[in-house]
This record gives sequence, C-alpha cells and structure tokens, in this order.
Amino acid sequence: MADIDRARLPFAEQIAFFRAKLANLLPTQTWTDVWKAQHDRAFMVAGAAKADLLADLARAVEAAIVQGTGIGEFRKQFDAAVDQAGWAYRGERNWRTRVIYRTNLSTSYAAGRLAQLRDPDLLRLKPYWMYKHSDSVLTPRPLHVSWDGLTLPADHPWFRKHYPPNDWGCMCRVVAVSESEARRKGGRFVDPPDDGFDPSTGEPAGIGKGWGYMPGDTVTDDIRQSVQEKAKQLPQQLADALRADLDTLS
Repeated sequence: MADIDRARLPFAEQIAFFRAKLANLLPTQTWTDVWKAQHDRAFMVAGAAKADLLADLARAVEAAIVQGTGIGEFRKQFDAAVDQAGWAYRGERNWRTRVIYRTNLSTSYAAGRLAQLRDPDLLRLKPYWMYKHSDSVLTPRPLHVSWDGLTLPADHPWFRKHYPPNDWGCMCRVVAVSESEARRKGGRFVDPPDDGFDPSTGEPAGIGKGWGYMPGDTVTDDIRQSVQEKAKQLPQQLADALRADLDTLS
C-alpha cells in the first residue's frame, strides 16, 4: 500500500485538527484508554506514558502531517524518541510505526475533510455524501466494497457509525455530490443496508472495534473557526487558495 501521505496531501483543516490535539497529550497503557470521539481532543500512543516521549512522538506525527514526510522519516524520529526515553514498546517496530503513522494521518485527514464537507456553502450545492471504497487496498473488506457508491443525505444517521476510516488501515472516503453528479458517477440512492451487529467488536458488522464514530465530529466548528481565523490573516490570493481546497472534495 502506498504511503497515505503521498496520495492525500495535507490541508488546512487537517492540520488545524491535529494541532489542537497537541494541547492534551494523554499517557496510556492500552489503545482503548482513549475511546472513539475522545481522540478528537487528545493525542495518545498506546503504552506511551512519559510526557517527554509523548511530546517527541507528537512532533514526529505533526511533521508527517504538516510537511508530508514519509514513513521512513517518521521511523527515524520514532527511533530517536524511543532511544531517548528507553521505551520498551510492544510489537514489532515496523508494524508499530506503521500503525501510529497511518492511523494519525487517516483520522486527521477524515476529521479535516468532515469539517470541509459540512461547509454550509458546499452543502447547498452538494447535499449528498457518497461512500467511496479505495481500489488501492490489497485485501478489500467485503462489506466496505458493498458500500461503494452508497449515496445518502449528508446528515443521514448511517454515517455516525460508518464514516471512514472504519477499521485499521481502511482507506475508504466520503465525497460530496449533487444528485445529478451522484447519478453520473454511479451513485446508489438506496436505504443503507442492515449488515447486522458484530458482538466480537461491539460495532456494526464491517466496522472495527473502536472505529464506529466520525473522527472530528465533536470539533468541526472549532476546526472551521481556526481555519477561518487563519484565512483572515493571509494575503487575499493565499486565502482564496485555502478556500479553493473545497474543490477537491468531489
């Protein structure tokens, strides 16, 4: 799988979401210590309990998001932080760094896009959201594939549990569309399927444990306000370019 940062370049709302989390670095023992929407307002790395270690890891993730550095550079910074702190983390190094890197990039991307998707001007033009499965995934999840093209009103409750990413490594996304645009792109205007409930995860079927939520949902207004305040301080040309990022949503 290609590095997520190469396919999805950083943008203002994504950066604003992640940087707001840096004011709250939470020490943890396991990944379930910070649950679902709690991730909107806090940064954690499972098992990282020392303040200096968390700060160094946060800076490494921030560089990956803001500067678009690849996973190779992130691993160098991770190794330096681990050596400095003497952290005996669990799991194989490449696997652990890949999880930290991709999870933070994908959730910050999703949260930033959610703030854009909820832009009132965009919603007036494109009031529907279409679920899109990524063809680049090496081992597609059957249910995620079955949701490809599903088109619902932007405020449909189905998205409360199914807004991607929907599991570790999930690269699905949501795009804003008008009715005519959705039909041209093969969108399906149908009721969302009832795929049942997975008792092993506590989530709807097809959703990984702890992934049944919308990253950024609780801080959408904060993200938009932060970006708007930044835009006011920019020269007009740069402010226009910042707003033009909405064009990439379809």
